[in-house]
Formats: sequence, C-alpha cells, structure tokens
Amino acid sequence: RELAAALGVRPTKQRGQNFVIDANTVRRIVRTAEVRPDDVVVEVGPGLGSLTLALLEAADRVTAVEIDDVLAAALPATVAARMPERADRFALVHSDAMHVTELPGPAPTALVANLPYNVAVPVLLHMLDTFPSIERTLVMVQAEVADRLAAGPGNKVYGVPSVKANWYAEVKRAGSIGRNVFWPAPNVDSGLVSLVRRSEPLKTTASKAEVFAVVDAAFAQRRKTLRAALAGWAGSAAAAEAALVAAGVSPQARGEALTVEEFARIAERRNAEHEE
Repeated sequence: RELAAALGVRPTKQRGQNFVIDANTVRRIVRTAEVRPDDVVVEVGPGLGSLTLALLEAADRVTAVEIDDVLAAALPATVAARMPERADRFALVHSDAMHVTELPGPAPTALVANLPYNVAVPVLLHMLDTFPSIERTLVMVQAEVADRLAAGPGNKVYGVPSVKANWYAEVKRAGSIGRNVFWPAPNVDSGLVSLVRRSEPLKTTASKAEVFAVVDAAFAQRRKTLRAALAGWAGSAAAAEAALVAAGVSPQARGEALTVEEFARIAERRNAEHEE
C-alpha cells in the first residue's frame, strides 16, 4: 500500500487489478508452482511486485509483462530496492500480454501469474501457444474460471476453455485462495490452476486451428446435439453427421461430453472428406 500510495496508484476494475497483499500467499504460490533454481519464469500482470520478489528468490530469472504504464515504470526500482542482489536476474516487458510474441533472455520454462480476471483465459492460451518452452504453469484466477479450466468431459462447467487448455496441457485445480489476501478484496473467491504441458503434442493430423474451430462450433450452441451444432461448420447437418460417425462420435452427443482427442478426430474426418 505504501508503494501504491507513493505511485498514486488505485487498482482499476477496468484492468481487473487485485493486488496480492499477503506474504504467505505469494510464498504458497511459488511453492505450489514448484519453481526451481534453474527456472526462467514469466509473470503476467506483476502489479506492485509482491509475487515477482517471491519468484526472484526461487527462480534463476524472472521476466514480468505489465501493461500499466505507472506499474511498469515502478517495478524495476522496487526490485532494485528490495532485492538488489537479484536485480540483474529481472527483466520487464512493458506490453499487453495478449500481443507479446517474444521475450528477452533465455526461453521461459514456467509461467506463474495472478491473472487479471477479465482476460485470464485468452492470456493463458496465448502464452501457452506463443511460448512452447513453458513446461509448467500456475495461475491464480477467479474460482469459477479455475473450475472451468480444470473441468473434464461431462462436468457442467466443461467448455471451450477446458478443451483448449487441455490441447496444451494436463490441467488440474491446485488450491483455493480467499478474498482477504487481495487489495481491494474482490467479491469472488480465487483458485489456483496447474497446467503441465503434454510431453508430446496431441497426435492428430488436424491443425490446432481446425480442432479449435470444431470446439468453438460445438459449444456455441451448447443445448444442441453435435449434429445440429456442427451443421454450419460442416456445411450441413448431414455432413456433420457423416464426420461424427466417421470419427466414432454419436451425432446425438453434446459438446460437453467430448474429450479434446475426440474433437481432433472430428476435425480430421472433415479433412479426409475434403481430400476425397
């Protein structure tokens, strides 16, 4: 709060800013993330730097991506003042994480972040996609988003984020975080989500874009059967049914019943038909 007062910073709703003000929480996040001494950690939305300092203690290097002008300008000084012996291990990228395509220094091995609530899922997917060297991720997000990301097929909150996250990684809930560790205290609880990148990419001849197109179409009309929901994507309900049957998926099933592997098979069948 002293830092914020000195900078004239008020957390803004527009950026979904809630700063972690509890030292035990940041230590717990670093512990749960299993940050190792040789890790190159990328942090998105470091804010005033409480998690940044905890990460610097544990990792080899930390690169923070911050969009806010005032916070980005202040963070290097905070690191230099509070952890001078590690200051050369810290880099700041003043940018919108959604548009970051490269980072300074060695390739990141881990992503650890208290993600702004309003952009958590797109930022997470963008970072996993852009930086394949990220093996382990631990993000703090709204509890409801954490549930959605970690849900499996058949769960009522299983949806587009669940499937897309699963394309990249094994995803699981890694704990809950109360409201009182934040300033300002949000009116929702938060959750930790762990994502460990698949050691081998999903085996499919379809591209990621093709698979994600099927996923988006399947969940755009959740109530509908896949035969109906994928009609626009396939060109007709009959074409959708043919692709589903060929992929070994019931045309009467709904999107929330399917694994990412099944979505990939459906995308492959459509490709096969186009080739024929």
